[in-house]
Order: sequence, then structure tokens, then C-alpha cells
Amino acid sequence: MLTARLLGVAGAAALVMGGFGSGVAQAESAPGCSSTVQIGSTAYIMDGSQTAASVKQFKGCGQNWGYVYVWTAYLAKHSGFYVFAAIGDGGEPIGLVRGDKNQREVWSYGTNTLNVCTWAVGDIDFVGGPMLHQDTGKRC
Repeated sequence: MLTARLLGVAGAAALVMGGFGSGVAQAESAPGCSSTVQIGSTAYIMDGSQTAASVKQFKGCGQNWGYVYVWTAYLAKHSGFYVFAAIGDGGEPIGLVRGDKNQREVWSYGTNTLNVCTWAVGDIDFVGGPMLHQDTGKRC
């Protein structure tokens, strides 16, 4: 009886622990470059007090990359937006990519900016509504 109870508790714990990771996994490899490494800290696009997305900067394959990932909870309650990812270097954002409508994960184009100070730029632009914006910290 005790063994069955312990197995039941262990099984329930395994299901709960398995559930923590579901829907949160992020593919963090830039298109065409499988050896990217995050540089700097993660920034967060906020919508009021709710976290909408993560913004990160990566380096790899001789380039910098901007990355934006819309969080599962935010995506479940919001639609009608476009996500933009780019690299900032002091001028206009470069490597700018606009995802498809309601796309959850967007990579910028790779930029040849490893020799200058850069940051990742992330935007969520609602059709006919607000634009949410966040940059990561500058990396030199």
C-alpha cells in the first residue's frame, strides 16, 4: 500500500515537473547560424505590469543578432500584432525583421557589427494600436 502511494506521488511529481517546461522552450539558434551565444542580459517588453516578451542579443557566425520571443501567457490573450527584431548601433536599427502577424519568435538578420557597440531592439506593434518597445543593454 505504501509503495503504491509513493509511486503515485512520484508519478504526480514527474507530471508536475514536466509541465513546468512545456510551452516555454525557446529555440535560440539564429536562422542559418547554429552556433549563437547570448551576449548581455535579457530585456523584457512590458504591457502594463504583464511581461509580453523577452529581447536578447546574440553573437555567432561573425555577426550580431537580435531576438524577440513572445511569452506563452501573453500570446494566449493577445492577437493582432507584429513583432520586430533588430540590432541597434547608434543610428537607425539594422538587420530589422518584421515577423508575420501574431508570430511568437522573431530573429533579426545577422549584422556585421561585432567590432562596434550594439544592443538588441524589440517591438510589438499592435495593428491600429500601441507599440511596445524595449532594448537590451549596450554591449561593446
